[in-house]
Amino acid sequence: MSDARVLVLGANGFIGAHVAGELARRGWRVRAGARKPDEARRRAPGHEWVQVDFGRLTTAEAWAPLLAGVSAVVNCVGVLQDGGGDRTDIAHVDGPRALVAACEAAGVRRFVHLSAVGADETARTAYGRSKAESERLVAASGLDWIILRPSLAVGRAVFGGTGLIRALAAFPGLIPVIGGDQRFRPVPMADVCAAVAAAVKPETGVCRTYDVAGPESLTLVQILELYRGWLGLPAAPVVRVPRALAWPVIALGDVAGWMGWSSPLRSTALRQMDDGVEGEPGAWVQALNVSPHTLADQLSGMPATVQDVWHARLWFVRPVAIVTLGLFWLLTGLISFGPGWTAAVAILHEGGYGKAAVPVAWWGALLDVVLGLALFVRPWTARVALAMAVATLGYLVAATVSLPQYWVDPLGPWLKVLPMMALCLFIAATDRRR
Repeated sequence: MSDARVLVLGANGFIGAHVAGELARRGWRVRAGARKPDEARRRAPGHEWVQVDFGRLTTAEAWAPLLAGVSAVVNCVGVLQDGGGDRTDIAHVDGPRALVAACEAAGVRRFVHLSAVGADETARTAYGRSKAESERLVAASGLDWIILRPSLAVGRAVFGGTGLIRALAAFPGLIPVIGGDQRFRPVPMADVCAAVAAAVKPETGVCRTYDVAGPESLTLVQILELYRGWLGLPAAPVVRVPRALAWPVIALGDVAGWMGWSSPLRSTALRQMDDGVEGEPGAWVQALNVSPHTLADQLSGMPATVQDVWHARLWFVRPVAIVTLGLFWLLTGLISFGPGWTAAVAILHEGGYGKAAVPVAWWGALLDVVLGLALFVRPWTARVALAMAVATLGYLVAATVSLPQYWVDPLGPWLKVLPMMALCLFIAATDRRR
């Protein structure tokens, strides 16, 4: 395989990153495609990284340089729901259509397409319907295609739904769950990668669709209980959250998704789980010569670390921290502009600012409002949190010079700012999603 090159699309994603790494370990030269390859290149410098944006690569001519010298293509691109720059029609329909045509034109025959259990033209979600359409496009092509439809893929790394599962499992004192009887066949990421590695081999039979499902059917509650034990936490009662209470949270998740804050707590995820994501095991095991492992096998083979526990416990804490910090700055500014204006100017006069008191109060309040709103803009969050910490340090220095007596005030107006600075640093330090 030393001279064979494979193009892996979505190589910076949850499944795609593992697939690219596994193919490289097996001797393939990996050309890794991602929308933002610069950061991905730092994480996996051994791959040949190229920029791939399905929204722009709409013709065979545009794809030609990316397919030059390629023996096989593995498409791992997928998005859960529209919003935040993601579109299911582009990721699952328009993009694959252009890609398939480009492969046919370039003479690249071997095509492995990662779909999902639950892809169906009658699905209740755009995700399920568009995934089914991409399968239809691939199957109607003249390529040597194999479609793999993983159930719940699990591994050391977590993203999206698997991150939520760990967070629910680690919830203090109880395990909250919506439904809980939804069934999955969890499949270790290593088994998914082994299936892809077998599918790209020239001797593997083609024009087949396989559900890549684990050997054991588990309910969501059983999966959560297994993960809680794996994290080293004592057993806890399962609390089934009524759907009437859950849907407002899901609706907020949909809104957050449109703002760029992608979350598994969205309507698509819940509907897909309710409609079935179990899959049919068996055929892929024989055809691709993979020995599947159970979830218990997977967890036993990768003992939990303190980092796993921290991530699970902080999964819900971080969004609460962002909302709290953003509202703190926003409301502080609005209060200063409104009912607190007289008091703010009076404090500045007390500190000796004289005629500068009014403009300092005005610009300070405006900065609070701007930073509070900017924190909620997904690409800016980490940098805004750091800016908040720096601005707060500036506030404290100026306050110490002009109003040092407030350090010993019983209400602690200056002392209370220090925990807020720590919160800024926490948000900035935990900004990475993958």
